[in-house]
Amino acid sequence: MNADPYAWIEKSLDTVRRADWYRSPQSIESCPGPAVKLGNRRLINFASNDYLGLAGDDRLIQAAVAATKEFGTGATGSRLLSGHRDLHRQLEQAIANLKQTEDALVFSSGYLANLGAIASIVGKRDLILSDKYNHSSLKNGAALSGATVLEYDHCHLEDLTAKLKQNRTKYRKCLIITDSVFSMDGDLCPLPQLLALAGQFNSMVLVDEAHATGVFGASGAGCAEHFGCQGLPLIQVGTLSKALGSLGGYVAGSAALIDFLRNRAATWIYTTGLTPADTAAALEAVRIVQQEPERRSRLQQNIETFKYWAIANRQLPISHSLSPIFSLPLKDAATALTAGSKLKEMGIFAPAIRPPTVSVSRIRISLMATHELAHLQQLVEALEQVLSFD
Repeated sequence: MNADPYAWIEKSLDTVRRADWYRSPQSIESCPGPAVKLGNRRLINFASNDYLGLAGDDRLIQAAVAATKEFGTGATGSRLLSGHRDLHRQLEQAIANLKQTEDALVFSSGYLANLGAIASIVGKRDLILSDKYNHSSLKNGAALSGATVLEYDHCHLEDLTAKLKQNRTKYRKCLIITDSVFSMDGDLCPLPQLLALAGQFNSMVLVDEAHATGVFGASGAGCAEHFGCQGLPLIQVGTLSKALGSLGGYVAGSAALIDFLRNRAATWIYTTGLTPADTAAALEAVRIVQQEPERRSRLQQNIETFKYWAIANRQLPISHSLSPIFSLPLKDAATALTAGSKLKEMGIFAPAIRPPTVSVSRIRISLMATHELAHLQQLVEALEQVLSFD
């Protein structure tokens, strides 16, 4: 046999290219911020999840450098073997304090946190009900668990209720999983109603606060705080890599849950611990989030200003959102790619998002607390021009 067993790879790539789904990284050549250098050009940055502008903050940088000098560049092993540092525990206690939970556990990424938590909590005799728009990490965690997975229509309480009524009694345990802020649309889940349904049907709820932590709530604790759900039975997952400007993930909840995950979550047990630099930076970010609410106020002002200029004044077909995430839906992937290129020519970095990430191609826009009014004005004018070309 002379056939090449790897020939399928190029064929698969050709299919991706023909569908306008092909992707390649774009190199940022500057420190994170409201404007970045991309391919030798300065662009206003509307592609970042650094909602509070902390990723380039000198205090996080100094904390990371100091931790590296004291503890080295890597944790060198899993936390149960040789990778645990007191710095990790300080961060976990700070997250638990922010979230008002009994304890927290830090993972090496938010993706690993979701995979490990979900696959540990439920198994083959159990049921997962998952919002159709959930992040890939939630969906893959559900698949990895071996549980029966049913998707309910996006934020559709009636559909979720019907599925609970029809299926709950057939399974040992039930877990409802959802993003709190959906990363591609920017809308919020109906968390209080989900928790009420969970109480009626003896079900657990896991909410991914990746895009909410630092952004929502009086102290920046996320949507659980925003909706007044702190203290209720709830598993909170999130990242340290968005508003907190670092890297890593966490699970926050009861002391029993965290102790259970330390013993059962494979993605924590068998993964090298978070680096000292990332841990220290995240710890400093949590402190800033709690002590500088004016950052959230500036972000909220930018959100309201952008909505007023783009939607109320210009009537652009931008998604309505309470979060910093907005989308401009477009007819297909090719149109989205063209729009993204035109925006870049006008000095705006706002990427095209295409299937399979989303079902409807779009330009995704994310705002930061550090954007200036002139940045927002330039964005609105550029979007208006792009739409006039279509």
